Amino acid sequence: MRITRRRLAVAVIAPAALLAQTPPPSIPSNPEEELAAAREQNRRNSQALDEFRLPMAVEPAFQFKA
Repeated sequence: MRITRRRLAVAVIAPAALLAQTPPPSIPSNPEEELAAAREQNRRNSQALDEFRLPMAVEPAFQFKA
């Protein structure tokens, strides 16, 4: 039996890629749940950003001029 690389990729890689996808988050039904979900997402994003330390030289310099 001969199998091509394309058929092997479809048979092995495609199902694994489908299993690796995360389900979309559920939409809150009321404003309180929506606010709580937004705060939780902000907390998780903040924790993820805290893992990476950057020196001040990397920070972009900016000025506000009126």
